[in-house]
Amino acid sequence: MSKQGWSIFRFAFILLLALLLKQSGVAANVNTRSLTSRKSKSQSVNESQRARRRMSRLARRRAPRARLVRTTHRRRHRYYERFFTSSTSGRILAMVNQKLALSSGAQPCSTIKLSVALAALSEGVIDKNTEIALGRRSRMNLTRALAHSNNAYFEALGRQLGFDKVSYYAHQFGLGEMAGYNIEGEHLGTYPDAEIPTKLGGVGKMCSFGEGVSMTPLELGAMVSAIANGGTLYYLQHPTSAEEVANFQPRVKRHLDIAPLIPEISDGMAGAVLYGTARSVRMNFSEEEILGKTGTCSRAGTRYGWFASYANTEVGRIVTVVFLEGGRPTYGPKAAEIAGHLYRNLYDHNFFIVRPTMPTDNAGVEKVGVAQ
Repeated sequence: MSKQGWSIFRFAFILLLALLLKQSGVAANVNTRSLTSRKSKSQSVNESQRARRRMSRLARRRAPRARLVRTTHRRRHRYYERFFTSSTSGRILAMVNQKLALSSGAQPCSTIKLSVALAALSEGVIDKNTEIALGRRSRMNLTRALAHSNNAYFEALGRQLGFDKVSYYAHQFGLGEMAGYNIEGEHLGTYPDAEIPTKLGGVGKMCSFGEGVSMTPLELGAMVSAIANGGTLYYLQHPTSAEEVANFQPRVKRHLDIAPLIPEISDGMAGAVLYGTARSVRMNFSEEEILGKTGTCSRAGTRYGWFASYANTEVGRIVTVVFLEGGRPTYGPKAAEIAGHLYRNLYDHNFFIVRPTMPTDNAGVEKVGVAQ
């Protein structure tokens, strides 16, 4: 294939959040089960040459032991971003290719289904075993729909919920809001004020592909972190000096009333990795339980691949978000494969047996109002 035949393939970033098992933080409770008619108001750091080489080699790997790299290949260019955060504190431990990671984001594709699933569960429309008829002979429950990323299922849920409820919960989970706290260069994702036109799929397409929505990797990472830690939505912070790290204080945006609902979506997120759209994670890593959700779609000739996940370990939980942007090789399962390499790299360097040093008492937690 000629050089012109290869599209630019950009790895927007990997977000990694290290969760402590002990929940911390004090903030106002937000009862997402109690929907009102009032709408929520919302609103270049370059990696080292060594990091670029490692990240690029990972992305184009064919051998099973390839590493995470970024480099320039004679046939295509790939750019990677990565950052690491604590979900029970919101601390970003590292970030690569910040310019793309902090951009205004892109269509969330099927990762939007996490928000829709939580909305439907909060409203009591379904539980994980509720089957929805998808045709004359086809029925599916939430667990299988998440695992296989079934579009028809979530389109049906979206139509049943309606735009107002879908939008309300999306904003409660952080979409359309700044996810970071004083992170220079962060851009705001957008969530429509009204349902997209019927000719574009209406609320159904908004709930299956995220049509009309622009979500940032930070927004997705913050939402998945709240799922992983039991319902606390933290502001993400990125201390960059030793002094900032030493004086770091978690900042809680709000508590979400989703703790009883998390077991309802966990089987589907685990199923995605075990037998569904994210099973490519297991090509490189299977030592710990991984729960996640992929996303694949395209817009104006550009393809997007997402994978948001967390590793459920004895010492804590690690949340990762992988975002790919480019041409034909770009899709959710590829993002999941890259995440598998990341988990492997962390595991091989004993990350999962070293407890991160993070504040665990309420004295070090500051409650901050939502950014508009």
